[in-house]
Amino acid sequence: MVSSRRLYQLEHSTYRCFYHVVWTPRYRNKALQDKYTKAELKRIFLAICKWKSWEMSAWHIGDDHIHLYIGIPPKYSVAYALAVLKSKSSAWLKKKTKRFPKGALWARGYFVSTVGIDEAIVKRYVQNQEHHQIELPKLF
Repeated sequence: MVSSRRLYQLEHSTYRCFYHVVWTPRYRNKALQDKYTKAELKRIFLAICKWKSWEMSAWHIGDDHIHLYIGIPPKYSVAYALAVLKSKSSAWLKKKTKRFPKGALWARGYFVSTVGIDEAIVKRYVQNQEHHQIELPKLF
């Protein structure tokens, strides 16, 4: 699990971008109900996250939907991340199991919600900025 206060860094940014994403199989049937499919999807999602340097902190693979709690660096859009997760998992799962019909496995849409730092902490930080300012010498 991820520490709730951990910050991540890229070359020119510090961030903590975590999202709760949910999507369903096409036609919302119970396509994901067997244990092998669930285990394979978990393995595929972890492999994709490792490949892209994303962090999958929690997941639930239900019979007719997927929930992920995922950290995505700001250099990637959420739409791009979901497109990669859905397209690669669909292709790999179909190739591995041969039990899904041709065409899209996943429905087109998805739900996403940001999971940020505690609101009270941010409010307190913003309110206390006045105490952290350093007076710089005037040039003119």
